[in-house]
Amino acid sequence: MTDQFAKKDQAWSARFSEPVSDLVKRYTASVFFDKRLAHVDILGSLAHAEMLAAQKIISDQDLADIRRGMACILAEIDSGQFEWLLDLEDVHLNIEKRLTELVGDAGKRLHTGRSRNDQVATDIRLYMRGAIDDILGLLKALRVALVDLAETHADTLLPGFTHMQVAQPVTFGHHMLAYVEMFGRDAERMADCRKRVNRLPLGSAALAGTTFPIDRERVAKTLGFDDVCHNSLDAVSDRDFAIEFCAAAALVMTHISRLSEELVIWMSPRVGFIDIADRFCTGSSIMPQKKNPDVPELARGKTGRVNGHLISLLTLMKGQPLAYNKDNQEDKEPLFDTVDTLVDTLRIFADMAGGIAVRPEAMRAAALQGYATATDLADYLVKKGLPFRDAHEAVAHAVRACEQKGCDLADLSLDELRQFSALIDTDVHAVLTLEGSVAARNHVGGTAPEQVRAAIRRLRAALG
Repeated sequence: MTDQFAKKDQAWSARFSEPVSDLVKRYTASVFFDKRLAHVDILGSLAHAEMLAAQKIISDQDLADIRRGMACILAEIDSGQFEWLLDLEDVHLNIEKRLTELVGDAGKRLHTGRSRNDQVATDIRLYMRGAIDDILGLLKALRVALVDLAETHADTLLPGFTHMQVAQPVTFGHHMLAYVEMFGRDAERMADCRKRVNRLPLGSAALAGTTFPIDRERVAKTLGFDDVCHNSLDAVSDRDFAIEFCAAAALVMTHISRLSEELVIWMSPRVGFIDIADRFCTGSSIMPQKKNPDVPELARGKTGRVNGHLISLLTLMKGQPLAYNKDNQEDKEPLFDTVDTLVDTLRIFADMAGGIAVRPEAMRAAALQGYATATDLADYLVKKGLPFRDAHEAVAHAVRACEQKGCDLADLSLDELRQFSALIDTDVHAVLTLEGSVAARNHVGGTAPEQVRAAIRRLRAALG
């Protein structure tokens, strides 16, 4: 039984008197999803091997053999010829087994001074660092696309809403820049998260460190980490850096979902503010007239998926004692799917932003339907000396009169307006136009076209 079991090649097989059942193998193995860590696993192993050789823990010949074997393995993986074995559980043991086949005892010496616990923690951090860098690039591309759209429509009038009711006129450019700001904060969060990701766990071994004279700072420098993790128990057992990433990703997707909701509403024929390029839409199998905004709709749905992954990781960690537990194997699939979902969504939205056709006439008509300049009339009266609460009440009466007549405030004659306040004079109609309303909000953060263009200049300088 023992000899038969030894042929299974598990790294820990000598401790057990019977083999693991096939069902348990499938249940506990991670190789078919964690094999995406192969490149960073090899990168980390080479840095570890170089350090071992520098510290005279392994020979220079061992290092040369390990480098040669890893180059061969990398070529096999890239060409699709590498054989991933379920019996070997995970990406680490699969690579180590193949390395030993290629270079003999040097492959067996590679694991000196480390454990799979600190090895996988290192791999995940290397993988996440690369993913964050990609996401930062995609966030920049999306922001640039939205800035371009905003610049084209810095003067295009749009009804601003609160409670989904027409509130005040804004410009479409100003509206788009709101999302540019949101995604800018998302980029800040990702960059800040990267700082905590970029710390090296390797050298913590299983949980207590190692008796070998290792040089962790050397490995950190080789792999581009900013620092080492300073407590071995913490280094191998916590995944707060992954949770933090998923929280930042959930916020990105939440902002994507808000934008998606508006795109869906705006594209509806009942609203008709925009059209989305055909390549981002689909039709109906039964209704030939349909053009469905599938991309923003699906992005709304995928936001729930990413939010779920965040809750999954929080729940995964909440009851774990120190140090490493097998529970942590379950961190990878939600983390990987979060990365994939976010990367794909950002890439497609940056492209889709360039395919949005704006319909200014529909936006302007909508802005004229909800007494959007009522606040401007109240401000006008305040500037004439009327207390704001009195001005508010006077304008409310004017709006009620317009509702009864079926007209807009700008349609009332001067005599009709004076029924609500004797302070109203011939200069009032300039205040009641949509253009006058947005132009009057000419301060930092305001919707005036002049301020929109100033914000665009600032953003372009920041985005490079």
